Amino acid sequence: MMTKINAVLFDLDGTLIDTAPDFIRIIRLMCQKYNLPIPSDADIREQVSAGARAMVRLMFGDEMAQGMDTNEKMLAYRQEFLALYEQDICVDSRLFDGLDRLLVKLENQGVPWGIVTNKPRHLATQLLTKLHLNNRCSVLVCPDDVINTKPDPEPMFLAVNRLNARFGTKILNENCIYVGDHIRDIQAGNLAGMTTVVAKFGYLSCADKDNLHEWGADVLIDTPDELADWVLAMLGE
Repeated sequence: MMTKINAVLFDLDGTLIDTAPDFIRIIRLMCQKYNLPIPSDADIREQVSAGARAMVRLMFGDEMAQGMDTNEKMLAYRQEFLALYEQDICVDSRLFDGLDRLLVKLENQGVPWGIVTNKPRHLATQLLTKLHLNNRCSVLVCPDDVINTKPDPEPMFLAVNRLNARFGTKILNENCIYVGDHIRDIQAGNLAGMTTVVAKFGYLSCADKDNLHEWGADVLIDTPDELADWVLAMLGE
């Protein structure tokens, strides 16, 4: 029997939006400034989901990045990276090809979609505004909103509660799809009782790709177009 789908939730970086091109641009700028070898685009993509700390480690190396929380020089590099990113957060970032088609279909059917991310709210909001998605997104849950971030299910529960408060409906966790590209996404979705989907087109490391079947997701999907088709099939289209 097909599960009734009342909402679709996404991780942000590497799942809904391809933000890697802007991380690649900034890392190139910083590496040129500090006369560092420029990591490959593939290496950068693998680390995007790990945040600014991973970006600094990728540029300056594991040894240099040790003790980053107390190393003033490394903290300054991290802050410089974040400042450059916030200054030009959406030069090259885009919705993954094929996903706008999915969002439009969801909106036309009255199925709310939202985002549960570990990206800080001020950055997530700025990115969504630049892409004209802020008024289309029905719920945005960020680390600022919770005590426990993914892989804890708290953000997932909060997203559903906010959807119910906004629309005056009774959306159940088991009637939600959550799509992500990191094991913490799948763990959080599973703990919340949602249908979980791995976006294999996201920012997966080589090690991740070898272990995806161990994550416990309900579905593994290769491309954004396949994701759109699968979700629409779940909706009965």
